Amino acid sequence: MQLSIVIPVYNEAESLVELQAQIEQVAQSKSLDLEILFVDDGSRDQSWQTIEQLAKRDPRVRGLRFRRNFGKAAALTAGIRAARGDLILMMDADLQDDPAEIPQFMIKLADGFDVVNGWKVRRLDPWHKVYPSRVFNWMIARMTGLDLHDHNCGLKLFKSEVGREIRIYGELHRFIPVLANARGFKVTELAVNHRARQFGRSKYGVRRFLRGFLDLITVTFLIGYGQRPQHMLGAIGLCLFGLGFAGLGYLAVSWVFMNLIPILTHRPIGVSPLLPYSIALTLLGAQAMSLGLLAELIVHYTGRDRDTYSIAEQIGDEPRDTVDA
Repeated sequence: MQLSIVIPVYNEAESLVELQAQIEQVAQSKSLDLEILFVDDGSRDQSWQTIEQLAKRDPRVRGLRFRRNFGKAAALTAGIRAARGDLILMMDADLQDDPAEIPQFMIKLADGFDVVNGWKVRRLDPWHKVYPSRVFNWMIARMTGLDLHDHNCGLKLFKSEVGREIRIYGELHRFIPVLANARGFKVTELAVNHRARQFGRSKYGVRRFLRGFLDLITVTFLIGYGQRPQHMLGAIGLCLFGLGFAGLGYLAVSWVFMNLIPILTHRPIGVSPLLPYSIALTLLGAQAMSLGLLAELIVHYTGRDRDTYSIAEQIGDEPRDTVDA
């Protein structure tokens, strides 16, 4: 199969019929061999009944239903695992993503890229969502090194091997291009048409940006130190330990001079605020280095079943005993 379209659904019953019709129109006009995979993330409306009806009418429609709401990342993960296409397209179910963009995404991917991320140049959302999103995208570019205009765009096309190699959980679905780029896949973006919401309401609020910032810290750590946590925790621990040791050394020298030269007046080191600060810094530094060692052990023993590299091509893999002499 050429293309799998994975669509997470949460209370979007009103838009599913129209969305399927628009995708079907694009598939017929461009002769695309595709499947539509709806993942019902615990909807409380008639979304699943609508998906069942669509599947009866169109054999290209498939559906998965969660027992409860697990989140968009879980829905996308389940859809990616169930997808049968060589290419996987992520799309939101609220009709804000235009299916007419699908052929352009496939053309862009054929130019030698592995991931194509959508870019809503003219975004039809309230200002209180647009401007924080721009700040968030700027922060992602600075912290991860992948400069895209719209990491939050739900319209993303990538090769199936990308979906097999990256792992998304929590709310890391918006960082798929970042995670793919960290594994060496070629990532680009494509300007898309963004449409106003016709049905329902947005599922996101202010908490989304707070969670997004925390996820950004997680992703930055994963791509930078996921396989070498001691390099970060150990460096922080050494700095703290060094500052604490220097403070204790200064107090020790002061105590020696106070006893050798009685004429000098010094405050007793026991009442100096530097003493508890130095002790605290020393202990914190030792704890950070200990956490780094524990993290290294976890990575060493639990990371054996997960490759830390990505193979693009392979030749000469025939067994030696079958090669002609």
